[in-house]
This record gives sequence, structure tokens and C-alpha cells, in this order.
Amino acid sequence: MARYEHLPIFREAYDLTVHIEKIVRNFSRYYKYTLGADLRNRSRAILQHIIRANDAAEQREAHLLELRQEIESFKVLARLCQDSGAFASTRSYLHVAERITNLARQNEGWLKKTRDQSRQRPKQDGEKGSQPQPAQLGLGDLGR
Repeated sequence: MARYEHLPIFREAYDLTVHIEKIVRNFSRYYKYTLGADLRNRSRAILQHIIRANDAAEQREAHLLELRQEIESFKVLARLCQDSGAFASTRSYLHVAERITNLARQNEGWLKKTRDQSRQRPKQDGEKGSQPQPAQLGLGDLGR
């Protein structure tokens, strides 16, 4: 099991989740059990996607793409909460929006780094194209 507490993206997502737990308590009953519950669930899902992405070396890109989708869904839901009046103040919404924007930036950076590393990764045994050609071995002139 890989460590994830040291990741800045995890810390940001954790802080967002704690903040969401606190502010949903102040939602009116009408919003608390509908939009509030969805916000709480999505913030925890973001944490789970980060943990999975950190654990998966081979499929990290796929997990980060799922995380991107979860972050987008969270953004839309947070905006819906703001537009419908669920947040107690605009300041509270702006704090959530700032944190989710930071998460999206960090996810995109992690995704870019993962893609760059996968392009630079040498092919493993058994993968297509892993057999060295005679010219690569310095044996290209043996047949002449």
C-alpha cells in the first residue's frame, strides 16, 4: 500500500472534505439531505480517486482521468448549491471554489507528469518493439 498523506493534492482534497463536512451542517434541512449529501459524497469520492491513482503505477493515467471527471462533477454541484442558495454565504462558496480549482490544477499537473513519464519509459520485456534490432546491437555490418 502506497503512502498518500504526503501528496499536496491529497492534503488539499482532505481539507476540502473537512470544510464541506462543516458547511453542510449549516445548510437548511431542504438542502442538507439532497445537495449537501451529494457534496459530501463527491468530496469523499475525490479522496478515494487520489488514493487509487497514487496506488496504481500502471493505470495511473486512467485513475487521474476519472479524478478529473469527479472534480468537474463536484464543480457543477457546488455551483448549483450556490445558485440555489444552499451556501450560507458567498464567502463560503468562494472558499470551496478556490480549493476545487487548486485540486483541478494539481490533477492536471499530475496527469501531465504521468503522461510524460509513460512516453519516456523504456519498453518492458514482452512488449511490442522490445526486441533489439541488429543495428542497435552494433551488429549491422556483420552481414556485409
